[in-house]
Amino acid sequence: MARFLIFLGLALLLTGLAWPYLSKLGIGRLPGDFVYSRGNTTIYIPIMTSIILSIVLNAVLWMLGR
Repeated sequence: MARFLIFLGLALLLTGLAWPYLSKLGIGRLPGDFVYSRGNTTIYIPIMTSIILSIVLNAVLWMLGR
């Protein structure tokens, strides 16, 4: 369990460090990501980004488990 938490923390750290570069590639602004803005309120629902990240993470974890 400790190994998993360390790996998860490192993955979050790397994602946070890479986020400025990923946003330039269009991650987070894909078709299927909904943004609702009205007044001072903005609601962001990243459906397609979540699906793609889920597929990529699933493939990576599957390869690590082999």
